[in-house]
Amino acid sequence: MQRSMLDLWVGLFVIAGLAALVVLAFKVGNMSSTGAGETYSLQANFDNIGGLKPRAPVKSAGVVVGRVTRIEFNNDRFTAKVTLTINKAVQFPKDSTAAILTSGLLGEQYVGIDGGGDGEMFKAGDNIRLTQSAVVLEKLISQFMFDKAAQGQPNTQK
Repeated sequence: MQRSMLDLWVGLFVIAGLAALVVLAFKVGNMSSTGAGETYSLQANFDNIGGLKPRAPVKSAGVVVGRVTRIEFNNDRFTAKVTLTINKAVQFPKDSTAAILTSGLLGEQYVGIDGGGDGEMFKAGDNIRLTQSAVVLEKLISQFMFDKAAQGQPNTQK
């Protein structure tokens, strides 16, 4: 009797641990949905998307309002064309801006949308014209190093 009760508790503990691992895997894999409501899509062109991936969150004021659904290369403009799916309950003015941002110093990248002041709202399939590309850490470091090297050179003109 004692042994079967112990086995039952160990089994329940193992099942709870496996369920927690599955939930954690979905959270880490960014597979959790933002809601089952209706959505509409917007597109934005970026010069550089950095490490942005499909299923990355779209945030406004820190709140997840959608997801990145597709990333492809735009042959006409030589840019990355990013398709965003936004919750239908959230509407953005036509002069809103989209930027690729990073959570923390080396965290995941996401698309941040700042609302504008225009009276007309985006419709499904519209293109966000005002975009800001991802900040690439390697470019910042190399620019800093080249600036420091240029400052350290002696001035030969007198």
